[in-house]
Amino acid sequence: MERIVNLQIEKLPEGVYLATSDNVQGLVVQGNSITETIEIARDVAKKLIEAQEQQIVNLAMFSSSFNYPLVVTV
Repeated sequence: MERIVNLQIEKLPEGVYLATSDNVQGLVVQGNSITETIEIARDVAKKLIEAQEQQIVNLAMFSSSFNYPLVVTV
């Protein structure tokens, strides 16, 4: 079953990226790149969702249509 988890990603002054989520309690990860941070967040989110399955009932189910924020540098 696929779920949608919204991440907030910010670049820290140290040069690493920090990801947190309002959807999944306890999801706080950091990585050296955005891609690495997202990959780590996916693994951590999966484990947290499995551990908190009964409390996390408000996560949206993945469907054939969803919003995705595309970041474009100009």
